[in-house]
Amino acid sequence: MRFDIAFFLCCCRSFLSSTTEDESYYDLLSVERNASPEELKRAYKRQSLLMHPDKLAQKGQTVTSADRDRFTKMRHAYEVLSDPRRRETYDAIGERGMKWVEEPLSIDPQELAHNFATSSVYDRSKIFAIFLAVYIAVFLLPILVCLMADGTLGSGAKWTAVLTPLWVWDVILLFYHSRVILMGPIKRPDHIPEEEWVDPLPMWKRVLAMVRFGLLVLFELLVALQLDGFVRLPWVLVFVPIFIWEFIALRKKVMLANMNIVTHEELELAIGKKFTECSPVEKEDVHRRFIVVPTKDGTIYEAACKLKQEAVGDIIRILTRIIFSVLLVVNLQLELDWSWWIIFLPIWVMAFCIVGAAFRRFTEAQAEAAEKDPDTFGGSSGEDPATAYAKMDGSKAQPLSDEEREELKAKVMHTAYKAVGTCFSQCFFLFLMCLLIAKIEGAGYSYVWIISPFLAFGGIILCCLACTIFCISEVDENAGIAEFDSTVDQAAAAAYQSNVYQPPPQQQQRQDLQVDIVTPNTECKTPVESSWDPEKGQVWTPVAEAPLLPVDEPTALKQSPSDENKGTEAPTTNPSFDLD
Repeated sequence: MRFDIAFFLCCCRSFLSSTTEDESYYDLLSVERNASPEELKRAYKRQSLLMHPDKLAQKGQTVTSADRDRFTKMRHAYEVLSDPRRRETYDAIGERGMKWVEEPLSIDPQELAHNFATSSVYDRSKIFAIFLAVYIAVFLLPILVCLMADGTLGSGAKWTAVLTPLWVWDVILLFYHSRVILMGPIKRPDHIPEEEWVDPLPMWKRVLAMVRFGLLVLFELLVALQLDGFVRLPWVLVFVPIFIWEFIALRKKVMLANMNIVTHEELELAIGKKFTECSPVEKEDVHRRFIVVPTKDGTIYEAACKLKQEAVGDIIRILTRIIFSVLLVVNLQLELDWSWWIIFLPIWVMAFCIVGAAFRRFTEAQAEAAEKDPDTFGGSSGEDPATAYAKMDGSKAQPLSDEEREELKAKVMHTAYKAVGTCFSQCFFLFLMCLLIAKIEGAGYSYVWIISPFLAFGGIILCCLACTIFCISEVDENAGIAEFDSTVDQAAAAAYQSNVYQPPPQQQQRQDLQVDIVTPNTECKTPVESSWDPEKGQVWTPVAEAPLLPVDEPTALKQSPSDENKGTEAPTTNPSFDLD
């Protein structure tokens, strides 16, 4: 089995349907699963004569849409099985899985959820094993480094052996970079003219990325060998690859921060001709110097400005790392025994600069919003917003629509949330740096405590994933219907019993009238009807008509002896009837 199919089955088996297909491609062609290509060709010709709509019409048979669909599916089956690679994919993951591999956009999320909810525990365990492997791969190296620094692994442990997970990652990434270089130039899409096509990933960028990563790997090897004592080099030479790596990144970010944001008209005015008339070399030079946007307003322009701001932030980080590396090299090479709080001083400065830049962007966004909508964002200064805006611009502010005002509010809130989030993240980072420096200075706790927040956070995510993977089950659409029906029946019976005719109490207490009641043969109850209330549910109410009395056997009224003596007739009061 191919590696990609095995990986797909390992990762996505639970998302495939566990039920077999009604009619497989082999059944459509009436061949065995081990049929040879020649047998498949003969079977296709034979099935075409039997299933083709024209052949069916010649035989006098009425051709339906189902016949046409079946012939189309049979022809598609032959196309799949006649291709060895597609046939192997079909044999491994079936028709649905092959369609998802070839057409990822055809995936139905509801079908995926249904298949996953009905999958086996074994298939779900493979997905959880993948997440567990990722967790181990991410945190194994930091844990080993902390244990090595604490001396837990013993005096005979070597850094070159402890950093084995790092070497594995380096080999994988080196293989990736080599594959990108061997991939060759990217072909021009058919819908883009040749004069407008620019390779988004030219070869020089691929080679430069490979060189930068090679410098990083070389630095890691030199540090490990230097710590193990296999080589005795000055620390300056050990850090040379990382210095080159940082300066290459610094040059790239400086060029990006210095690029001008221009429109198409401004670009043509700057270069003196149309962009389409430029040669490939000139186009490459234009892309290095300018960021071309349609207008100086809108989301594209804001994205370009954000790109430049991020480049400035990256420059600050790179310079901080360079200064920190220089201080570290000087301290190690000259053995000055400086305090580690001084060596890590650039880290503190970088954190404060990042927080300050985030709040500066927030104030700029708030000022821009106040300029566009002074009634909403400029009323806190105590001055009339319209007057203040007129002083700056010389004219009255243009009213904004509700949609534009909401968009402006969302932008200001986004920058505010980002500034607060940046502040909290940098505070957390500085807290970890304090723990690290204190440990280097001689604190008694383990290095593992420094990375313990990340371990705990990753463990919580892993537990949530485990609960999500193993606890999801399919919900029966008919669940609760029987209970609902029984509840409705009970409510109907209660309403039914509440509407049975009951006599007034005073009629049952009469002593001057003896009533013999004959139990009727048929039950007579008050008719009821039901209606549906969205808030109360099903409501049962009696029909507005008099209850029907049984007429099978009349009620016998007997005159009491006291009435006979008085010579009076029995009273005509309505007797009581027990309808139960």
